[in-house]
Amino acid sequence: METDIRFTHKALVEQCKAGNASSQYELYGLYVDAMYNVGIRFLGNKEEAEDIVQDSFVDAFKKLHSFKYDSSFGAWLKRIVINKSINRLKAKKIPVVSMEMHEFYLADEEPAHVSETVDIKKVKLGIAKLPEGYRQIINLYLIEGYDHVEIGEILGISTNTSKSQYHRAKKKLLEIINEM
Repeated sequence: METDIRFTHKALVEQCKAGNASSQYELYGLYVDAMYNVGIRFLGNKEEAEDIVQDSFVDAFKKLHSFKYDSSFGAWLKRIVINKSINRLKAKKIPVVSMEMHEFYLADEEPAHVSETVDIKKVKLGIAKLPEGYRQIINLYLIEGYDHVEIGEILGISTNTSKSQYHRAKKKLLEIINEM
């Protein structure tokens, strides 16, 4: 019998909803490392990622009554971390530039190909070297698994802009990796 992932840690979540502090601590322990990794991928700064994770857990526990098991607790919490990370970046005025205002289009470009296996360490280093807007798109699409419609909603850009940004980010990432 398969268990529905949406109900992972349901008993623990329900105990937290009832105000059980030790259950909150246990739930925190289960997810803090994964959420920190999400924060660090977006923010690239240890202290900011730690702050975002703490703020996210505080908000999650305050709003836990609204969690209805439409997704897993982890997915719900990850969305909070991602949104807070993006809001932090927006507050720092690091914009995602709309590609629609430029004269070039996705169809005009040659596709980039990777003919050999790329070392994962090089990919991680390459992602860290990307401009912020590109890094956001790569993280949301490749790492977090959002589609372009969802990315558009999260970042407040069009689906086409998300696709264009992703294509350019991938091309830039390959350039960075090839220079290593």
